[in-house]
Amino acid sequence: MARGGRKYPLILYRHLLGRWWWPIFGLGLVLLLYVGLLWGAEWFFIDPAENPLITLPDFSGIVLLVLGGVAILFSLFLLSIRNFAYLQLFGDHFRIVTPFLRLKISYKRIQRVTSSEFSALFPPSKLSSTQREILGPMLSRTANIVHLTKSPLTRFWLKLFLSPYFFCDQTPHFVIIVNDWMRLSTELDSARVSGRVQQQPKAKPKLTPGLLDDLNKHLK
Repeated sequence: MARGGRKYPLILYRHLLGRWWWPIFGLGLVLLLYVGLLWGAEWFFIDPAENPLITLPDFSGIVLLVLGGVAILFSLFLLSIRNFAYLQLFGDHFRIVTPFLRLKISYKRIQRVTSSEFSALFPPSKLSSTQREILGPMLSRTANIVHLTKSPLTRFWLKLFLSPYFFCDQTPHFVIIVNDWMRLSTELDSARVSGRVQQQPKAKPKLTPGLLDDLNKHLK
């Protein structure tokens, strides 16, 4: 298997997943506390007439407990998988990897690599209040736009597995936000020109003098 280069975390993807995990976790926790409160009240008040809360049937309580547990587990799943979204450069291609998608794109498909502030690609004035609230931390970041000759998948599937905010128009491209955007832009542009990533030469191991070398020195 070819050894890849540095992994660039996809900041936008991680940010979007990060916004979902805690509301789902909170929903699951509320369901568990709700069932616990109602069942606890039934246990505390021996006389049902003294119980100020509603009576929760066993079946309904079990269903709510299951839903709450599933919600908490799913939220923790989202929290863990968001760290598995990155872009990585290989010898003749780069990969965009998420927990649900793995794209392998040849450098020959790259037309050009440009940079722009994210707010210029998605002007806040054209976003809804909800979108502005979601994308707020991203708007001031600089994004790399990787323009391609051909998209590796149809736009429908790309938006489904990535996000609509990875695309600013209908042309084949990706909007990529990483921390070290200047380095990524340089590496992709260099790979576009040469068709390959420049591999660092392996350092030659230093040979330590052996017993025969010492004998030869003494014989000379």
